[in-house]
Amino acid sequence: MKHALVTGITGQDGAYLADFLLKKGYRVFGTYRRLSTPNFWRLQYLGIFDKVELLPVDLLDSFSITEAIKIAQPDEIYNLAAMSFVGASFEQPLASAEITGLGVVKFLEAMRNIAPDVRFYQASTSEMYGDNLFTEQSEDTLFEPSSPYAAAKLYAHSMVKIYRKGYGLFACNGILFNHESPIRGLEFVTRKITNAVAKISLGLEDYIELGNIDAKRDWGYAPEYVEAMWLMLQQDEPDDYVVATNETHTIREFLEVAFDHVGLDWEKYIRIDERFMRPVDVRYLKGNYDKGREKLGWEPLTKFSGLAEIMLKSDVERWKKWVNGEHFPWDAWNYPNEKKILSRKLKLDR
Repeated sequence: MKHALVTGITGQDGAYLADFLLKKGYRVFGTYRRLSTPNFWRLQYLGIFDKVELLPVDLLDSFSITEAIKIAQPDEIYNLAAMSFVGASFEQPLASAEITGLGVVKFLEAMRNIAPDVRFYQASTSEMYGDNLFTEQSEDTLFEPSSPYAAAKLYAHSMVKIYRKGYGLFACNGILFNHESPIRGLEFVTRKITNAVAKISLGLEDYIELGNIDAKRDWGYAPEYVEAMWLMLQQDEPDDYVVATNETHTIREFLEVAFDHVGLDWEKYIRIDERFMRPVDVRYLKGNYDKGREKLGWEPLTKFSGLAEIMLKSDVERWKKWVNGEHFPWDAWNYPNEKKILSRKLKLDR
C-alpha cells in the first residue's frame, strides 16, 4: 500500500485529493494547523474524516515537518498548504512569504536529508503570471507576480526546480489556474457569488458586494484538478505542468450564469465596493494545458457554465437545509457575515 502525505488537507484541494487517493488505495496522512477551532468540515462533508490520519504541522517549524515525514513514511508528498487567499497576502506579506515560500524549502530540505526518494508535488499557481500581456499562459510564459502571495509562490516554484536539478529530487510544480467547487472557501469570489445568490433566491439576503467584476479568469472544477496532481507523480521523469481549461470568463459572466439559474436579473443585486479592490489586480488569465494533455493524458471535463451550476445547486441546498433546521458539515459558521444571518434566525426561533 502506498503512503501519501498531504499538507493542507483541510482545504478544498487537500480534501478532494485525500478522497481521490483513498479511492486509489493509498494510506493518507494529512497535515493541518492547530487552531482554537478545528476546521475539518470539508473532510466531514466528503465522508472521509475517519479515513485519514491527521498530523499537526507548523510550516515554520522544520522539526515538525521532519517528524511528519518520519511518521507518515510517504511515497508521495503533496504540498497544498499555503496562505491561499490573494487579498490577505497584501495585509500579511511577511506571513505569506514565510509560510507560502519558505515553508516549501523546509520540506525540500527535509526530503533531501531523510527522504530523497519521495516524490514531491508543489501547488504552484496561475497568479505567478500576474497582470501579463499574453493571450494565454503556458509552462514557458514569463512570470510577473502581482501580489505578495504570487511572489511567494514563485519563490517556492523556483526552489522546487533548483532542488530537482541540483539534488535529483523527484519534484514537480503544478501551475493550477483557478479551480472551484462547492467546498471552496467563502472568501473566494466564485463561492462568494453562489452563496449570496442562494441566499438572495431564498429571501435571506438583499444584495452582494464585489470589487472588480471585469477581471477574466480560467476556471475549472477542483475534483478534476487533483487527478492532474496525482498524474504528475506517476510519470517516469519529474516536470512542471499547467492545469487549466483554456477558456477565460469574467466575474461578470459568472454572475450572469449564477443568477440566471435562479431566474433573477443579476444587475439588481450587485453593489461595487472599493474595499474589495486589490492594490494590484490581475486582469486576465487563460491557461494552455497542451503539455498536460499530451504527457499526462489529462483534460478538464467540467466547463464554465456547468461549474457555476454545480456550485449554486450545492449552496441552495445548504441554505434550504439550514432553513429546515438540519445539521450538516458547513463553513458558514466560520464567517462573521454569515453568522449574523444564522444567529438572527436562531433568536427568532426561540
